[in-house]
Amino acid sequence: MASNSHSSERQQIAQQRLKIIAGHIQNHGNKEPARVFANECKGEADNTKPKTVPKRRQEIMKWNGWGYSDSRFLFNKKGQAEFTGKRYRLSGTIIPGLKDWFESTFGASLEHKTPPKPSLNTAALPAPILNEGFMQELNAAGIPFSHEAEDRIFRAHGHCLHEIFALREGKCGRIPDLVVWPNCHNDVVKIVELACQHNVCVIPYGGGTSVSNALECPPEEKRTIVSLDTSQMNRILWIDEKNLTAHAEAGIIGQDLERLLNESGYCTGHEPDSMEFSTLGGWVATRASGMKKNIYGNIEDLVVHIKMMTPRGVIEKSCQVPRMSAGPDVHHFILGSEGTLGVITEVTLKIRPVPEYQKYGSVVFPNFEQGVACLREVAKQRCAPASIRLMDNAQFQFGHALKPQVSSIFTSFLDGLKKFYITKFKGFDPNQLCVATLLFEGDRERVLQHEKQVYDIAAKFGGLAAGEDNGQRGYMLTFVIAYLRDLGMDYYVIGESFETSVPWDRILDLCSNVKERIVRECKEKGVQFPPLSTCRVTQTYDAGACVYFYFAFNYRGISDPIMVYDEIEHAARDEILANGGSLSHHHGVGKLRKRWLQETISDVGIGMLKSVKEYVDPNNIFGNRNLL
Repeated sequence: MASNSHSSERQQIAQQRLKIIAGHIQNHGNKEPARVFANECKGEADNTKPKTVPKRRQEIMKWNGWGYSDSRFLFNKKGQAEFTGKRYRLSGTIIPGLKDWFESTFGASLEHKTPPKPSLNTAALPAPILNEGFMQELNAAGIPFSHEAEDRIFRAHGHCLHEIFALREGKCGRIPDLVVWPNCHNDVVKIVELACQHNVCVIPYGGGTSVSNALECPPEEKRTIVSLDTSQMNRILWIDEKNLTAHAEAGIIGQDLERLLNESGYCTGHEPDSMEFSTLGGWVATRASGMKKNIYGNIEDLVVHIKMMTPRGVIEKSCQVPRMSAGPDVHHFILGSEGTLGVITEVTLKIRPVPEYQKYGSVVFPNFEQGVACLREVAKQRCAPASIRLMDNAQFQFGHALKPQVSSIFTSFLDGLKKFYITKFKGFDPNQLCVATLLFEGDRERVLQHEKQVYDIAAKFGGLAAGEDNGQRGYMLTFVIAYLRDLGMDYYVIGESFETSVPWDRILDLCSNVKERIVRECKEKGVQFPPLSTCRVTQTYDAGACVYFYFAFNYRGISDPIMVYDEIEHAARDEILANGGSLSHHHGVGKLRKRWLQETISDVGIGMLKSVKEYVDPNNIFGNRNLL
């Protein structure tokens, strides 16, 4: 595989994470039966159980913000923006354009900083509701658990704006009473059986990256709420090189799954924006999509087999075949179930050899309309690269503001020449142009042929090649953009992302109408400064594409900014549905969007979901209240 900074960056990140408690995985070449096995259950294999409570997440991650504790945007004493840490390409750099963009976009000022945020006050958290019988039997089974306040609050939320905003304000509602760490499938079976026996509520916890309120504890729940943390179920159990499949535990983190597979020469290619923190089980539970789905498919395309423990017992197919016609696919009851039916414990996925060659690229278009037309033609000709994402002008300006300080006068000179060529010589309006970032993967000859085909199509729509570096930088920014929300909240700016899928012929109207609706709602609700309302077209399909929105505003002068934000976001979702968009493309429903679910899937569809829930979980053991 050709070396590139993206893969090396991911390797560095993976090395810096705490070591996975996993069996050693080797590549056995083409030997029969072409399988590599790890121990079925770590605890049973060596007759030991962890003697201390696992804490790996809160040791390296923020409890009230996004990502790693050592990584954040800030404005230093000179008023310059910088990104801390050593984990990313942007880490340790000065970002000279961010301050001006931030202040001009939001009407914000570095002089107007929000009050200092309180540190975690565990004494102020609600006391746990504990089921002694349940804990005694967990202890007898050797399954580690904790009711320490820090463990509980860390697993009490996802990353919706209102969840993080409340934590930063030192406020919290109902939180889990107990955290339990199974080591393997058999431990999960035992936990769920005990939960049914003692009538406790179980909420599965994967990577904690939910942006749909899925992890929020129902305030009306009076039973003991158990957060079942799958982080210790983090191994690849086997690799089948003949059938190109891998069987892994559901708690494995995305980047760890790819790293371990890469060591054996394989990959899944599933790269959601959250892959540093989200889990395999979470991908399945939310019907996730990755940035390279054009080659590798969405999670439902990758899944071969799923094992899930429910209150009725284990559900799984009897064989691991590519497809079968045996009534409705039971996998589709599990995919998108969002923790309401049980705990996903193990998943078999399709894998591929690590691509021989990888190349980034970018194209600048005179305007968004021509960019969308190009993406449509690429999809029509079925020649989309691994990733193709089109940013509107506002998002282009945003990305430009995140460029790090140039390293030399020569680099600055070249950037100036490119800008002159595009805006003066070619006549592109800087306030209209947009950019598509590209990633090609495969064997070298085919990648180069593919690249030429895509650039030829782009040229027909006025597109100009804008270089590999811009494409790579745009792709990498995906992993750091989420950190900006924490910076914004330091200066009275709140924001969020949301997404939809939409037919091709509705994309332009939907993008325009949703952005206009956001601006109008902000004005009507007393937001003093124009909001940021921007979008990009991401995953493409034969019949449509995913559109991903960013929305943020300065909330100074507003007494209840979260209420205002929720009202505006709900109006934007109404507008999406009115323009022919979907309720969600890959974030799921959770509690945030379930008010629209009946409209989305019909009364009969809701009845079907309720019937499955009532049969599989009649006592609502998995009572997170998602979907229904």
